[in-house]
Amino acid sequence: MDNFERKIKVLTVFGTRPEAIKMAPLVLEIGKYPDIFENLVCVTAQHRQMLDQVLDLFKIKPDYDLNIMKENQDLWSLTSNVLMEMKKVYEQSKPDVVLVHGDTTTSMAAALSAFYARIPVGHVEAGLRTFDKNYPFPEEINRVYVDAVCDYYFAPTDTSVKNLIDAGFKKENIYKTGNTVIDALFHTVENNSADLSYLGLNPDLKTILVTAHRRENFGEPIINICKAIKQLVNTNKDIQVVYPVHLNPNIQKPVYEMLGGKERIILTKPMDYEPFCALMKKSHIILSDSGGVQEEAPSLGKPVLVLRSTTERPEAVKCGTVKLVGTNPMDIISSTQLLLDNERKYKKMSEAVNPYGDGKACQRIVEVLKGIKA
Repeated sequence: MDNFERKIKVLTVFGTRPEAIKMAPLVLEIGKYPDIFENLVCVTAQHRQMLDQVLDLFKIKPDYDLNIMKENQDLWSLTSNVLMEMKKVYEQSKPDVVLVHGDTTTSMAAALSAFYARIPVGHVEAGLRTFDKNYPFPEEINRVYVDAVCDYYFAPTDTSVKNLIDAGFKKENIYKTGNTVIDALFHTVENNSADLSYLGLNPDLKTILVTAHRRENFGEPIINICKAIKQLVNTNKDIQVVYPVHLNPNIQKPVYEMLGGKERIILTKPMDYEPFCALMKKSHIILSDSGGVQEEAPSLGKPVLVLRSTTERPEAVKCGTVKLVGTNPMDIISSTQLLLDNERKYKKMSEAVNPYGDGKACQRIVEVLKGIKA
């Protein structure tokens, strides 16, 4: 590098566990080029404990930690806190580009704060849409806002690229990369040494993994999901259910009231990413409202029944790796039962090709970042 050139200062911002999982491999990839990049990380700690698990796994030490998590924090306080605290970080760090991920309130507020500071923003996992502002809430509007203010669009699929072009964003700023979650998954599975013995899984039973935590599933939807799980376990003596229960009281209370102490239903605290990947690999079927799981599980050959009425990941539905079943108990039961009983249907879903990438998304993003003017 010539003496008059300086390193490109990249500030990666994230605050939740899903963001951390998808951004960690990108931070590591940027770190492979210390002569080109100054690699900075800021965490808001929107999810404190669950975030720290991922930081430890990928051995990432943040340069800035806002530690803003508060019990029962609402969206107003969260948004304003991130917006104002990131202003201070930008004034101190003076990055050439800020990277945010996906659709969290952290990403939206950090991107808006960077826009106010006139700092270019790169949006990892850009272009996802359900085209319904209430599903998922508030994520759909968050990602629309991020795309509106950002400068570099790292879109995972052809569909997300098309969404961005249709919205009027410049084609020359849009890059199809695949999804960084596949990079994270391959890295973790390859190095996985997780011990799942504490769960007490019966090796003779088929394992159904459940994750459900989204805001739109608070209340009656989560109750309906629990009803379906109880019925499936009562009907099928050859299955066991493992449900890592999110820390939010809106999930904890109904789940433990309805499913706690039931035979062949294992409720556990939220899992670190490494053992969760190991559990996905051991599972027969996955029931989930998680976006990340829709992307990860197909790479492990696991069918996913999505506990939502819409998804911003239509590619998976189209190619058959996931199926939307919503939160009606009968729909959940019938779709799960079909996969348990029909080997041909199960095989068709489990062997469908994952549309979300080859594990090289981070490499493609870094190649774009190398062209940023410091």
